[in-house]
This record gives sequence, C-alpha cells and structure tokens, in this order.
Amino acid sequence: MGRLTVAFGAAVAGVLLAGTAPPPPATTPFSTTLPPYVQAYEPTTVDERGLWMEADEQERTLRDSALVMHEDDLNRYVKGVLCKAVGQERCRSVRVYVLEVPQFNASMSPNGTMRVWSGLLLRVQNEAELAAILGHEFAHFELRHGLRAFKQARSSTDVAAWVGLLGAAAGVSPAALQMSVIGGIYRFSRDQEAAADMLSLGYMANSPYPNAAAADVWRYVMGEDDARSISRGLMPKQAYSSGFFDTHPASLARATYLQEEAMRQPHPGDYGAKAYRDAMRPYLARFLAAQVKANDFGGSEYLLQKMSGVEGWTGDLLFARGQLYRSRGNPRDLATASQFFREAITQGYAEPVVYRELGLSLMRNGEQADGRTALQEYLTRSPDASDRGMINALVATK
Repeated sequence: MGRLTVAFGAAVAGVLLAGTAPPPPATTPFSTTLPPYVQAYEPTTVDERGLWMEADEQERTLRDSALVMHEDDLNRYVKGVLCKAVGQERCRSVRVYVLEVPQFNASMSPNGTMRVWSGLLLRVQNEAELAAILGHEFAHFELRHGLRAFKQARSSTDVAAWVGLLGAAAGVSPAALQMSVIGGIYRFSRDQEAAADMLSLGYMANSPYPNAAAADVWRYVMGEDDARSISRGLMPKQAYSSGFFDTHPASLARATYLQEEAMRQPHPGDYGAKAYRDAMRPYLARFLAAQVKANDFGGSEYLLQKMSGVEGWTGDLLFARGQLYRSRGNPRDLATASQFFREAITQGYAEPVVYRELGLSLMRNGEQADGRTALQEYLTRSPDASDRGMINALVATK
C-alpha cells in the first residue's frame, strides 16, 4: 500500500503542476522545414480505431445535415485555399464540408473530415487569413491531437477516480486534486493549440500567403468580443488573459506570439483579398442573413463596420445593417433601419425585399403613408411573393 501511495502522490504532484495556473502557452519557434507527412495513415490501436469509427459515423450523419452547403464551387474554393496553405500532398484526402452556421469556427476530425462554418468565411477578409485558420485545424489533425486529448482526459479521469480512496493518504485535499485534474486537462488543450499554431506558421512559410495573416485573425476576434460585451452591458476583456477553464490561449497572447514569430521569420506573399471577395460574393447575402438572425447585435454591427472598410457600404451591407437595427425594434432603431434601407436602394440593391423591410419599418414607427407606399412597391416588384396576402392587408389598412 505504501508504494501505491507514493506512486499516487507522484501522479498527484504531476497533475497539480499541470493544473495550478494557466501559464503562457509553450511556443516553440516554428520551423520552415515541415515534418514528413504520412498521406494514408491507418489507425492501429484500440483507441485510434474507436476514434476513427466515431468520426466516420459523424461524417455519415454530417452528409445528411440540413446545415451542409452543397454548392460545389464554394466547397472547391475552400479546399483549394487549404491545399495552397498545407500543400497538395497533405490536403489530398481531406473532405471539406461548409456548414451554414453564423459563428466563427472550423474543426477537423481524425478521419480527415474538415468542417468550416459560414461565420468564419464571413469574418476573414482574404485567402491568407482563411489559410491560417484552416492550416491550424489541419495541424491538429497532423499532430494527432484528437487522440492525444482523448488519452489525456482518460488518464486524468483515472487519477481522479482514486481521489476518495488515496487522496488523504497522499496528503492532498480531494477537492484541490479534482480541480487540479480538471486544470491539467484544460492546460493540455492550450498547449495543443499553441503547437498547432506553430505548425500552421510552418505551413504558411511554404505557401503563397504571408504568415503575418495569422495574427490579424485574432486581433479581429478580440474586437468583436469587446463589441459584443459592450452591447450586452458587460465590461470588455481588457486583460485578455486565459482563465483556469480556458481551452485556448487568450486572443491577445495568441496574436502577440503569432506576430512575433512572423516578424522573426517573415514570409511575404499575396493576401488574395480580391480573389476571396469574388469567391464569397455569390454567398454574401445568405451569410449576412444568417448573421443578422444570430441575436448578436454588438458582434454583428462590429462585423459590418469592419466589412465596410474594405469596399465601403455596399447595398448588401446596408440592407443587412437595416435588418439588424429593425430586429432590435425600438423607435430610434426603426428610424435608423429605414435610413439604411433607403441607402441600400440608392446603392443599387435590387432585391424586392428591401421595399418590404423599409415599409414594415416605417409602419411600425408610425409613418403609415410612406410605409404603405414602400410595401406597394414591394408587391409591384414581387408579384408572386408568398406573403402577398399579408402585405396586401397592411397596404389596405387605413
């Protein structure tokens, strides 16, 4: 029993060291020489086979999901950016799925399935920024982080299972040990994120894109987070420090070490801004509509402001901004929304729905005559509208 207690005490000490506080991520400088890549990796252990089977089942479910965007041009384009970032050999077997989800996210499964959310495509401003994010997710895949995280969580859970039996004998508070076990899991995840960041910079150094783009993404994330907090009456995250339960490095720390590494080994290139805007233009209205429905006024307003800095306030952006303000619905917002809808029309926004949104905003704000005029214009421009009966009733209201 004494040997077991000693061994347990050593395990406890290791977990405590891992979980006491979230120090800065271990950022080993990135290398421009990429590691050898195994194109067709086959799972060998029981753990690996279990994870691969689960990932395969999730992919089968994903194929039938209503969230998947099946537009071939979009999927080919996104995978093309990934291939430019990590190289043709590495990306050959990756299967990319673009999902219509308005939040900022991408992920990759152990079996080579990559998921890219439309909210990410809306927020990045060029191919280089998209390449940095996709390269980061691919780095998790190449480094087998999914399997390692599974093993880490399982081993930490095994340690926690002994707390009630041997914790007192080891001289450690069970509550303190449980928190340390949890902290160790989150710290492990943060270290994986930093390692993926460094490998992603290595990809970028061998790509046509500048590696400085990686830091740009996280500076944007900080700005949107602050705008969201302020809109909800909360304090912005001025310190930008990782908390005990954070699974990722803080955005400020991340932007800082990515920028420092990019400056240490700069790799110039083409950001691909115009090519990116051209590729996203057919889907912009759809992505913006999903964003407006996300019930995130502050984040959405910040996003629209940032997008307007590229090509100005286009009709698409003005229409989305009008919808955003109309959705909040107080009298001042309705007046502002009406102004944005009118500006969208002036900018050449040609979809008939802009007249419906303008008319509804005006009528809700008490401007009945102007509202009915706008709604009548909507019916004229959209004679087969599915809501024609309801709009006719509003137009006839005196």
